[in-house]
Amino acid sequence: MNLLAEVKEGLSISWEAIRANKMRSALTTLGIVIGVVTVTLMGTAIQGLDRAFLDNISAIGADILYVERFEWFTGSREDWLRMQKRPRITLEQAEQLEGQLTMSRAVAPVASRDRPVRYGRAESASVRIIGSTEQYQYTGGISIAKGRFFSEQEARGGRPVCVIGSEVAENLFRDEPPVGRRIRIDQQSFEIIGVLEKQGSLLGLISLDNQIIVPLPQFTAYFRNNPDVTIQVKVIAVDQIEEAKEELRAVMRRIRGLAPAEPDDFGINQQDQFVQIFHRLGGTIAAIGLFITALSLFVGGIGIMNIMFVSVAERTREIGIRKAVGAKRRTILLQFLIEAACICLLGGCLALAIAWPLTLVMQRFMPAALSPPIVLIALMVSLITGVISGFLPAWRAARMNPVDALRNE
Repeated sequence: MNLLAEVKEGLSISWEAIRANKMRSALTTLGIVIGVVTVTLMGTAIQGLDRAFLDNISAIGADILYVERFEWFTGSREDWLRMQKRPRITLEQAEQLEGQLTMSRAVAPVASRDRPVRYGRAESASVRIIGSTEQYQYTGGISIAKGRFFSEQEARGGRPVCVIGSEVAENLFRDEPPVGRRIRIDQQSFEIIGVLEKQGSLLGLISLDNQIIVPLPQFTAYFRNNPDVTIQVKVIAVDQIEEAKEELRAVMRRIRGLAPAEPDDFGINQQDQFVQIFHRLGGTIAAIGLFITALSLFVGGIGIMNIMFVSVAERTREIGIRKAVGAKRRTILLQFLIEAACICLLGGCLALAIAWPLTLVMQRFMPAALSPPIVLIALMVSLITGVISGFLPAWRAARMNPVDALRNE
């Protein structure tokens, strides 16, 4: 008998054994069901969060470097206090940097402050006012839904123009087109020349739509005279970002007048820092989830093993007869391995049937998706658990002496 025929026969015998002991098989799969439901929900949650995080963090831009006084992620409170003593990054330094970089596509100094905004009787109590140049439309990764962004002449001149976010447009202008209207930021009047496309929020914390962008001369004249500037640098190509980063560091050190032995008194931040921190946290969460899953599967596997030992004991005479008529050890081994694997696969399918509606409930509170790879992983975990749990009982059955087995009553 070839291997394919043995597998086919093993499946038939296993199915009959499971049908003959429906309640026992169902109770045996409970541990497997709990373990597979856990691994499935954990996988869908992590995959959904990962996708949502990358969608959110894309607003930062993989090809953008941010020059600031602070590093985004510091090692200790002492590091934070030390960075607070660093001298501010000024507009003059931003201008010098723009003139000396060779690996940048765009350079934009950015300053911000929260101020109230009014249009007629409508008012927004706190809107992020961003002062920058015409280069911000490239470094900020923004798109215009209506109107246009301000030009280089408007960015360097004295004309009070602005581009507003979609949330500001919705709050202040119900039925009117915003472009061409004038709003008051604090006590100053600005003409709206453009409306940004909806961008959502950054990590669910900072709204990217509740903002107004104005030219830097207007920002420094009306909102903050000597701002602490962030310089956004868009590099020529993503694959050259490390080289661009080193050039940026060297030029900034020269502009800031740092001696070779002195440490940097500025930070160069990028999107990868957020991604690394997220993956580190995601790895910790996954490790905890896998530990819980492993415990559930271990308990379920012990249950499968016990039931298979009982099944072998109950069918000792059957095993003796099969061996007496020529069944090989491999055939008996396969029969009981297939039976254990089938029980676990049934448990896996039941677990997926439970996990699917739970995933739909999860989607109301967080991003989650039951993708085909997660389903495949769940079924593979079930199958492997069954094979491992059933191996010892199957091995015992395969090693039985047919004479002793036939004497069993």
